[in-house]
Parts: sequence; structure tokens; C-alpha cells
Amino acid sequence: MSNLLVQNIKHTNNTTSMAIDTSGQVTIRGEGSATTTNLQQGLCKTWCDYNAEADGTGNMSLADSFNVASLTDNGTGDYTFAHTNDMASGNYVFLGDSQYETGTIGSVTTVKIKSGSSGNKAAATMRVKSEYSNTSGNCTAYDYAQQQFAVHGDLA
Repeated sequence: MSNLLVQNIKHTNNTTSMAIDTSGQVTIRGEGSATTTNLQQGLCKTWCDYNAEADGTGNMSLADSFNVASLTDNGTGDYTFAHTNDMASGNYVFLGDSQYETGTIGSVTTVKIKSGSSGNKAAATMRVKSEYSNTSGNCTAYDYAQQQFAVHGDLA
């Protein structure tokens, strides 16, 4: 096996396009060439596409995932996910989405971190709730057949 030892990769005009520091951090020149982006910090650290089986069978399944070790069904619209590799802290960004299969006009579906406890958004796990609200603003917990989320932040 061969190794390629470099610190910088340069464009033909002699400007550095990519730099690798001693800790392995990779910095890439941005779109306008005036700024740089840290490759590791810009990557999604956890994502998941899961099915909560709203048909009443109670069978949850992962359609596909990255950095998700396990999931626990805590009840209707209430799930706990464990990261395979922990986040550095609970200070990460969570983005969630769902599809309300029967589709009522005026309904808004959400997948978000469950409120009430700081432990719901921790380094090792996160507790998520899924619900819909109607045009009157009433929220109802729901097990969607299609749910997804992504987590951005620093790994431990």
C-alpha cells in the first residue's frame, strides 16, 4: 500500500484549494474563493429515515440511517434515538420532517426534539416527538409512516 503525504493541494494558479492540518482537519476553499470551509464541521453527523407504522401494529423500523445505534418507541409520536458515535454535547442542530399519510388540508406535521427535559437533547441520545396541528392549533401526537431527521454539530 502506498501513502500520499501532502499538507496542501493547490490549483494550477498556485492558490491553495485544500489544506490538511496535523490533526487531520480538512479545510476547503469556498465557492467565491475568499473564504474556507472546515469539511468535518460541515458534514451531517446523524440522519435517519424511519417508519413508525401508523397502522396500529406498533412495529417501528429504520428504512435507512447513519450514526443511529437504536430507537425506542416510548408511545404514540414519542421516540428515543441513540447515536452510534456520541455528539460532543447537546448543543447540536436537529432538523425533522414527516408525511401525514391521510393528508388533512390545513394540517401541519412536525418532528422535533421533545420539550420538558434537558436530557431529551443529550450527547448520546435524543428524544423526538411527532405530531400534527390542525387549523385551530390543536396538536395531536401521531405515528407517521414516513419520518426523517438530520443532526448537525460536533462529534465527541
